Amino acid sequence: MNKQIQQLLHVMQEKKIDYYLIPTSDFHNSEYVGDYFKVREYYSGFTGSNGTLVISQQETGLWTDGRYFIQAKKELAGSGITLFCMGEKGVPSITEYLSEHTKEGDVIGCDGRVCSKKYAERLIEACKPKNIRLSYTEDLAGELWEKRPKRSANEIMVLPKAYTGASVEEKLLAVREKMKEIGADCFFLSKLDDIMWLFNIRGNDVECNPVALSYAFVTLQETYLFLQKEAVQKDEISSYFKEHQIIIKDYDSVFVFLENFSYTGTVLLDEYEISYRAFQSIEKNAKTISSQNPTEYLKAVKTEQEIEKMKEYYLLDSAAVCKFIYWMKHTGAEDEMTAGAYLDKLRASIKDFMGLSFQTICAYRENAAMMHYEANEENNKKLEKSGMLLIDSGGQYLGATTDVTRTICLGETTEEEKKYFTLVAVGMLRLMNARFLEGCTGRNLDILARLPLWECDVDYKCGTGHGVGCFLNVHEGPHNIRWKYIEGTLEAVLKDGMLVTDEPGVYFENRFGIRTENVLLVRKGTENKDGQFLYFEPLTFVPIDLMAIVTDYMNEDDRMKLNHYHNQVYEKVSPYLTEEERMWLKEETRQI
Repeated sequence: MNKQIQQLLHVMQEKKIDYYLIPTSDFHNSEYVGDYFKVREYYSGFTGSNGTLVISQQETGLWTDGRYFIQAKKELAGSGITLFCMGEKGVPSITEYLSEHTKEGDVIGCDGRVCSKKYAERLIEACKPKNIRLSYTEDLAGELWEKRPKRSANEIMVLPKAYTGASVEEKLLAVREKMKEIGADCFFLSKLDDIMWLFNIRGNDVECNPVALSYAFVTLQETYLFLQKEAVQKDEISSYFKEHQIIIKDYDSVFVFLENFSYTGTVLLDEYEISYRAFQSIEKNAKTISSQNPTEYLKAVKTEQEIEKMKEYYLLDSAAVCKFIYWMKHTGAEDEMTAGAYLDKLRASIKDFMGLSFQTICAYRENAAMMHYEANEENNKKLEKSGMLLIDSGGQYLGATTDVTRTICLGETTEEEKKYFTLVAVGMLRLMNARFLEGCTGRNLDILARLPLWECDVDYKCGTGHGVGCFLNVHEGPHNIRWKYIEGTLEAVLKDGMLVTDEPGVYFENRFGIRTENVLLVRKGTENKDGQFLYFEPLTFVPIDLMAIVTDYMNEDDRMKLNHYHNQVYEKVSPYLTEEERMWLKEETRQI
C-alpha cells in the first residue's frame, strides 16, 4: 500500500469514515480533467480516463471499463489495489460491493462536488437497509495531496460568428423554449462543453478539450455565467458578455448563489450531470425537474454552417494522416514516440490548428492491445520492419474536432493479424454504408460493425462509436453506437447533422491490437411512406492498408464498399499531396 493511501486511511479513521470514493471527475462530471482534479490518479497510479477508487481499511479497489483492463492491470501491478473489471462476469458493481461489504451504520465519504446527484443517490439507496450515511462536504483526498497542481484558470476566446452557425441569442431562445416545454422557470447547467457551445466561447482549462471551468444559470429572463476572473480579463471579452446581456459571476460563488437565489418556480437540472453538492444547494430552496440538458441535443445536431467548415478541416486533416502513412512506409520512425510526434507536427501545420483533440495513441505490436495506450520514455517501443502500428489521433481546429485511427503494416504480418484486420475493416465499412430509418439509436446499428467478429466468437470491450464535437470535446453525447445498455447513459436517436465515429477493433493481450476508425456525418436520405431514411457520409478519407486485406474474408459487396471508399480517398485527398505521395496513394487505393 502506498504512502498516499495510508495517509488517507489515517484521516478517514479520525473522521470516522469507513469507505471513501474517488471518481475520475472534476466539478462538472467531465470525462477528461485538468491536473488539479486528477486525485484518483495521484492515489492509485492508474492514468486512464475512467475509473473509481474505493478505499477502506480492509481493501482498496479500482473499478474501470473494458477500454482499460489491460492498462490498469499493468499500472496497478504491485500496488496492493484490487482491479475490478466492470461488466465482467462475477465482478460486482461499486454499489453491489458496498451493499455487501458495509456494516450497519457505516459512513461512506466522497467530495460531493465530483459525484453526480444520480450516482450519490444510487449509493444511498443501495446502502439504505444498513442505515449508511453519505458524507459529502469534505474533499479529504484532495486536501492531503502534497504539491497539488493549481487549478487551471486561463483566458477564454469568443468563437468567430462565421464558425458558429447560430448566435447566443438564438441558442438561448431554443433553450428557453425547451424549458417551457418541460415546465421549468430556471435551468442550471454545469456541463462544460454545453456551456461553451451555448455562449459561443472556448477555453483552455482542460488539455485537448477547449473548455473553461464554468457554470451557467438561465432563467426565462436572465442569464448568469460563472467564470474564473482570469477568463474575463480582456476588455473585449467583458464587452462581448455585456453586449449579449450575460451577467458574469465568480466561478467559486456558485454554491452561495444557488443557496440564496430568489426562486419563483421550478429548476431544470440533469441528475446525471449535476454534482450532488450543487443539487443540495438548489433543493434547499426550490423544486427541481430532472431531465436531459436541452443543450445536449441542440449541440449534437450541427448547423449547415458548421458542417461546411468541418468538411474543409476534415479533408486537410485526412491529407496529413495520408502524408504520415506515406512517410512511415518510405522513411519510417525509430520508435513509437518519434512516429507520433511526426504526425502531431504534420497536424500543427494545418491552418487554424488549435491543438490535439487527445494525446496521440501510437502503439506497436502488443502495445496496441491497450486501447488508450500512451507511449512515454519508460515504455517507448522500438519499431521494426514487421508487425502492425496502430495510431489513433485527432486535431482541434477553429471549425472542427477530428478523430481517426489506422492500423499500418510495417512489414511482414501473420495470417491471424491479416484475418482480424480484414474483419475489422469489413465491420467498419458495413456500418459506414448503412441506411436506416429515423428513430434508430446506435444500439440498432452496432451489430453491423460487430457481426464479422462475433461470427468468430471475438468481441471488443467498448462501444463502436461516440459523438464528436465541433471545436469541442472529442467525445460528445448524447448519441453513441454500442450494443449494450449502460445504466445512467442516454439512448439518443440519431439525427441529421450529428457526427459519430465508426471504430470496431480487436485487442489480444500481449499480442496485437487493431482498430480502424472513420468519423461519419448523419444525413437525410429518401423519405417515403415508410418514413425518413438516413445514411452516413464519411468525413475521414484515409486509405485502409491493403497489405493486410485478405479477400477470402470479404464478400463481393464488401470488396465493392472498400473499392468505392478508396476511390473517394484518392479523388478527395490527392490534390493535397506531392507527386510522389499521389503515386503512392494511387497504389494504396487500387481496386481489389
